[in-house]
Amino acid sequence: MANALVSQSGGPTGVINASLVGVIEQTKKHSKIDKLYGAIHAVRGIIDGNFIDLTSLSSDILEKVAASPSAALGSSRDKPDKEYCEKVLAVFKKMDIQYFFYIGGNDSANTCHIINNMAKESGYDLKAFHVPKTVDNDLRVTDHCPGYGTAARFVACALMGDDLDNRALPGVKIDVIMGRDAGWLTAATTLGQQRDDDGPHLVYLPERPIKIEDMVKQIQEVYDRLGRCVVAVSEGIRDADNVLWAKRIKEDAEVDAHGNVQLSGSGALADFLAEKIKAGTGIGRVRADTFGYLQRSFAGLQSPTDAAEARRCGQEAVKLSETKQSGSVTMQRTGDGDNYAIDYICTDLGNVAEHTKPLLDEYINAAGNGVTEAFRKYATPLVGDLPQTHYLGTYPKV
Repeated sequence: MANALVSQSGGPTGVINASLVGVIEQTKKHSKIDKLYGAIHAVRGIIDGNFIDLTSLSSDILEKVAASPSAALGSSRDKPDKEYCEKVLAVFKKMDIQYFFYIGGNDSANTCHIINNMAKESGYDLKAFHVPKTVDNDLRVTDHCPGYGTAARFVACALMGDDLDNRALPGVKIDVIMGRDAGWLTAATTLGQQRDDDGPHLVYLPERPIKIEDMVKQIQEVYDRLGRCVVAVSEGIRDADNVLWAKRIKEDAEVDAHGNVQLSGSGALADFLAEKIKAGTGIGRVRADTFGYLQRSFAGLQSPTDAAEARRCGQEAVKLSETKQSGSVTMQRTGDGDNYAIDYICTDLGNVAEHTKPLLDEYINAAGNGVTEAFRKYATPLVGDLPQTHYLGTYPKV
């Protein structure tokens, strides 16, 4: 018998706790695991010795945790180097931790990969498994990522409401959505469209750099046609020379431990766009919002599919540890539409570590400012049923 450790890293999501519960549930069935510890605040908690015992939590508590957004164990943005990982491995050896389950995105997969390789080199028997999560939906190999369906549900519902608001008081409305390198979440703002003239009418993605002058022109064209325009913009939108607009707006922009420009914590991009569009079009009513961190941990809006799959990913990671030494859990789609289904498979940690997956070309329209029906077919099963809305302003006048 040996001990196991689970922790959560990177940005919280609406279902990352469901994956945690999946790990907890399955370790209770594992014949070779004695204690399961949870590290508070990820790798930082590991080297600080900040642990709780998860072995005997009641089923009632686990269900409440699974339904809660954010990260129940806390998280961290630390970027472990070799020296940092040596400290982590030393803790594992001291506490007889031979099973490591790390829930996170591509940077978390990389950390898991580094620690796994160091364990091999030192001759320590460690089984290291990455459990995927990210609202950005940009992990390689897997069809989609736990956390994306719920965040996609949030932005779809938010744009449905924002579009109705814009119908009531017409003008230009800009919504800045998460997505540094990939436009998966911004694309999901279109999933609630029910009428031919529903917004967002324009969708701008990191995969399609654009000049501000071209954006202004396209917004003017929609406004001239509809008398209003709703725009979804990825926070990772890039200028024609592929430089982040957020970086260009603020050259001394703050960066995190991974060297990434901070995007979601500022409304600078939204303010910049509103000013440029108002000046370039002469439209009087131009408004902008930055959705920011609301997209990650909004309570009460879990996608049922997302929550179930997240939980299953945690369970599968523990099952894999019975027969494999290391790996990352991935999901492969085997059916769509009414026959939507997925299989869970294991891939090497190195296949997921660090790299990102952009929104596929087949999901972006020819103009580069919207999505295709293929994207809607891909994403709809992940978000669950959306509210139906109605508007009376288009009824025949008497």
